[in-house]
Amino acid sequence: MPVDVRNVRRLDAGFSLIEAMVATALLAGAVVSLAQLAGIAARRNASSRHATYAAILAAQKLEELRSLAWGYDPAGMPVSDLATDTAASPETPDGGTGLRPSPGRALQADTAGWVDYVDRNGRKLGGGVRPPGGTAYIRRWAVQPLAANPDTLVVQVLVIPRRDAGAQRRALGRRPEQARFVMLRTRKGRR
Repeated sequence: MPVDVRNVRRLDAGFSLIEAMVATALLAGAVVSLAQLAGIAARRNASSRHATYAAILAAQKLEELRSLAWGYDPAGMPVSDLATDTAASPETPDGGTGLRPSPGRALQADTAGWVDYVDRNGRKLGGGVRPPGGTAYIRRWAVQPLAANPDTLVVQVLVIPRRDAGAQRRALGRRPEQARFVMLRTRKGRR
């Protein structure tokens, strides 16, 4: 049976210009979407890195404060370290605030004796009311005796990236890149 060549559509005709433009537009849309997702992932990754580092720095400061004397001597008298400077690197046995009760706004603003500054490698840069050059994180802490039991201290540590310091002064709400740890410390020993 002979085939009528006039009625057979050519198989090698290819795509029309409209089909090529639609395919290009779909591909461009997919590439833009992937680029946006990559940007979001990079920002979330950086935020997570800051949050993890802030948590490590907060735990480190809590351990420094936990190492200070807070107990009873053999005669049953209270022993309190009220002078160690934990903002200095290395710590010095005097010239600091130790476990002395902090001012009420020690977590909201840089307060000498209850703040230290840390560079991006985790090295302490010292304390004071102004961050020195190279500061990447600001660590603030507050120490208050528990109202129901003055032998128990409430110790709070807040670590914020330096770029968030202004926002932190306005509100004490925690942002994702920050860390806030709380510890209770009770005198132990014979009375």
